[in-house]
Amino acid sequence: MLDVRIDNVVIIDGAGSPALPGSLGIKNGRIEAVGKVEASAATVVDGEGLTIMPGIIDNHTHYDAQITWDAYASPSPELGVTTLLMGNCGFTIAPCRPNDREITMRNLTQVEGMSMDALAAGIDWSFETFPQYLDMLEQKGVGPNVGCYVGHSSVRTYVLGGDASKRAATPEEIEQMREIVSEAIDAGACGFATTRSYQHNGEKGIPMPSRLASEDELLALSGVLKEKGRGTLMMTKASDTPMESIERLCAAAGRPYIVAALLHSALDPQRTFNDLNEISNARSRGNLMVGAVSPCPLNMEFTFRSPYPLEGFKVWSPLMSLEEDDYKTALASRGFRESFLAELNDGRVHVFSGDWEKVHVAQVALAENLSIEGCSIAELAKGCNKDPFDFMLDLALSENLDTVFTATMMNSDEEAIGKMMLDESSIISLSDAGAHLTFLCDAGFGLHMLGYWVRDQKLMSLEAAAKKLTFDNAKLFGIKDRGEIRVGAWADLLLFDPKTVGRGRSKRLYDLPSGASRLSTPSEGVHGVWINGHRVADSKGMLADLPLAGHVIREYNP
Repeated sequence: MLDVRIDNVVIIDGAGSPALPGSLGIKNGRIEAVGKVEASAATVVDGEGLTIMPGIIDNHTHYDAQITWDAYASPSPELGVTTLLMGNCGFTIAPCRPNDREITMRNLTQVEGMSMDALAAGIDWSFETFPQYLDMLEQKGVGPNVGCYVGHSSVRTYVLGGDASKRAATPEEIEQMREIVSEAIDAGACGFATTRSYQHNGEKGIPMPSRLASEDELLALSGVLKEKGRGTLMMTKASDTPMESIERLCAAAGRPYIVAALLHSALDPQRTFNDLNEISNARSRGNLMVGAVSPCPLNMEFTFRSPYPLEGFKVWSPLMSLEEDDYKTALASRGFRESFLAELNDGRVHVFSGDWEKVHVAQVALAENLSIEGCSIAELAKGCNKDPFDFMLDLALSENLDTVFTATMMNSDEEAIGKMMLDESSIISLSDAGAHLTFLCDAGFGLHMLGYWVRDQKLMSLEAAAKKLTFDNAKLFGIKDRGEIRVGAWADLLLFDPKTVGRGRSKRLYDLPSGASRLSTPSEGVHGVWINGHRVADSKGMLADLPLAGHVIREYNP
């Protein structure tokens, strides 16, 4: 007898085959039968009018801290994600010596927009090394399937301590880091992740440790994966990181290399396509590089207490170490404002592009300002004959920095996004689920792709979209028996209505440890999510009294 039989459903196998109507049987967590299934089952689900595909594999998340207190990594499973990969950009919490926990948490509050109170109250620190971190997750249990990068900044901090964000490593320190990365790959890390991005700063604007690494250090650590013959690398590059330097790392490792974050900017509309072209050329030379692109516009919600979209500007860096009164004085100064605008308009690509039509007042702090909620900074500034930046800062200062703004900063050109998604050298990525909790929630990127890009824009077929969200990720990372509906594969499944599937409007929740807030996104058109054969969500959202059905993935195909 089957455990579950799903009848009258359109089956998309994830591998790119044409969709077929039929049934699907599940037994002992795996797919037992596909097609014409007549065996009896303990549970029968009628999928009339619905489509089933493999569960989404989210290759770019930051749940490393959250999953130690929230085993189901909310909200990803409700949004069709059954497997997630953590530790991107090298922002991990393992390895970590007890004396480094404070700086690790404080760095995450800055670079990933996490609440310090929530991290301090929530993280389970019953580990020190990376293998111990994986062991802890297995012992506690996880909701979705989880794979973990070993993160460069954590490795660097473990070896260099307080110098990790200050200087290059010595040859002896590089060798110590190599041993840690080697140990992590042996223990089951999915690969090695790092960042060079100027946007990635820790507390008080101090660069994240990996930004101080020399090319020799990067080559040495990347080379560990060549020795092991498995694993994937990823880097969030700086705007001026030469693609040829990443190709050298890829060649040194002989392993796939994911290059993030290829987001389209109106300031330099050809740049992402130049990057994808260089990645394609690297692939033609036998170096398997892929560009991480997003199906979503980059929208962020922020206040000037933590204006993450602006923190990548060099002129902003000194402000990040100021006490509040001095910080407010700096924001009010004419010299600072002119310096910022000069850098904004220097011809380089920045995460924040200065498109004031796409910056809005989301929420005011003073009742007298309620009439401007929802208005763009461009129209408000024009109405009072002010420069938009001056207007935004003056408003924030008048409300004690509590004004909430929203901005669409990159990926706003839909024609360009579609072209990037279809590029053979790209991979669908960059949800950042688990990070920037007070700024954004793109955990529903997969549902957005299925609804908006497939159904509404007809950019590609459902079969092609499912392959990009599932099979292609499993193949790239070497994830065994996932990302495909076939007999013997794990029963990670997403049942949905193609006519209504999508992500809902973001909403603010206050459910983090210590009551801190985060943005979340509900699913639309989802009728079922199964992880290793266990149903965890239906049309109403996550089910109650859930088992911890996920696996900590520790073995990957070469």
